[in-house]
Order: sequence, then C-alpha cells, then structure tokens
Amino acid sequence: QVQLVESGGGWVQAGNSLRLSCAASGRTFSPYAMGWFRQAPGKERIFVAAITWRGGATYYSNSVKGRFTISRDNAKNTLYLQKNNTTPEDTAVYYCVATTTGVATMNQDDYDYWGQGTQVTVSS
Repeated sequence: QVQLVESGGGWVQAGNSLRLSCAASGRTFSPYAMGWFRQAPGKERIFVAAITWRGGATYYSNSVKGRFTISRDNAKNTLYLQKNNTTPEDTAVYYCVATTTGVATMNQDDYDYWGQGTQVTVSS
C-alpha cells in the first residue's frame, strides 16, 4: 500500500504562484509513476500532469502546459506541482495519484492510489 498526502493548497490571487506537495509513505516510493488530477466545483475530475518514476518524462494537459511544472524527489518521497500564472479556472481540489505500473498516463483509471485532495482557490 502507498499513502499519499497532499499539502500546499489554499488561496492565491490570479497571476501568482503556488506549489503543491504530495508526500508518499508505505511501500517504496519508486518505481511508481505519479501525477495530479483536479476537480472543479460541479465538474468532472480531469488530468493535470504526470511524471514517470525516474522523472525523465512529464505530461501536461493543454490547459496547464507552460504554466505548471510537475517534478519529484524520490529521496524525499515527494511529488510537486509548481503552479505559475494561476487563473480562476485553476480553482479546484487537486489530487495526487500514483500507479504501480511505472507508466505515466492521463487516464485516472490507471492510478491505484489517491490522496485525499487539497483545495486551491484562485481569486481574480
């Protein structure tokens, strides 16, 4: 089992930056691929970003590409999401995910482990 705990959520003014963290515990952190999904009020949960277990490849949704950066520190068992140039459309609950396959995908059904989520609110 892998436990994921997100932190770093909160309120931010549009245009500013925020960094989310996800601490993993339990089984060995690697070789899990990991990622972030988000769910805005009244909307479906959607893919945000993913990273392979060695961090050699990253993937982003079109809505965040160029603004968000996903990274990981396997020595610290921590995943990050750096969010720059935020907009009110980024307001959502952000979920950290991990998959035992080691393959980063955009499909939420491929992820075995989910954090409890952290709320991010971007005001205009």
